[in-house]
Amino acid sequence: MSVRASSSDLLACRQAVRSALADLDADAGVIVACSGGPDSLALAGVVGQAAGRDGLRATAVIVDHGLQQDSAQVCDAARRACEALGLASTVVRVEVGRRGGPEGAAREARYAALQDAAIEQGAAAVLLGHTLEDQAETVLLRLARGSGARSLAAMAPVAGLWRRPFLQIPRARVRRAAHEVLEPLGLEPWQDPHNNDPAFARVRVRAVLEGLRAQLGDGVVAGLARSADLLRDDADALEALAARAYDAVVTVNDAGWSAECDELAALPAAVRTRVLRTMIIAAGCPAEDAGLDHIRVADSLVTDWHGQGAAHLPSGVRVERACGRLSVHAGAGIAPSDRTSSHADWRIGGA
Repeated sequence: MSVRASSSDLLACRQAVRSALADLDADAGVIVACSGGPDSLALAGVVGQAAGRDGLRATAVIVDHGLQQDSAQVCDAARRACEALGLASTVVRVEVGRRGGPEGAAREARYAALQDAAIEQGAAAVLLGHTLEDQAETVLLRLARGSGARSLAAMAPVAGLWRRPFLQIPRARVRRAAHEVLEPLGLEPWQDPHNNDPAFARVRVRAVLEGLRAQLGDGVVAGLARSADLLRDDADALEALAARAYDAVVTVNDAGWSAECDELAALPAAVRTRVLRTMIIAAGCPAEDAGLDHIRVADSLVTDWHGQGAAHLPSGVRVERACGRLSVHAGAGIAPSDRTSSHADWRIGGA
């Protein structure tokens, strides 16, 4: 019996996974996050083949958000499909909160469950099935919100635990690869009805992207993704400069975080605002609440000083200027000794 040669689509997906795992030790475990949809099943199929061929220690984790009536059956079908593709699989049920809207809350619950699974299994990486179109859609969503460079950098191919092997591969190629690994097993991917529900922002922006593709050509998708890569490089450079500036000008003591206004004013605006944001987050303002308006209010105490009073920010954080020095005072329960630096908090778009 002849063996059919793998298509260029499947080979591209295999090479992407191989590259994504190249820096890991041979015995490092990985988790495939699988929804049962075509993109994540393509990933499960490629990783399952690698596990069978190379002895890779890999499992699949399916997160049941409980948001649809038949979610348990969908997740069980995904589990069985992953096992047929060569991966031991588990289903994890989560409770989805309300913070960040339905999409954001589901994502937060999913990532938390995957992180817990990685800790429990001793896995070095969690693989996610995001494609080139997912990246372009993320850039469009964040453009619409008026985001900065770090947020517009969208999803990173590697961000700590998280790895996205297919981020440079068009969705159509990934889905042809999915068909190639599923069809011989008589398996069909799940088609999430939420992917066609315009109540979700992601669905609406997908329609916008398809309209742009029709008007401007296929290159618009790759162009948006390329912009994310360029902005990630810019954000990394700015954050490195801001980290050095923070260490050079910010003093941390029992009274809080402070810096000479003249030294802050001498910094480029993109660096200064990052330093201010870090001071504010270190003092207890949640990163997701330290928005542009809050940073601008703090910055005005440095660059537009005309005797205004203290700025009161979320979680009880207070920013004030006195005797030429800007001071940030912690909210309740936050001591300066707890967090003398928080450079990592600048990186808010990578995952």
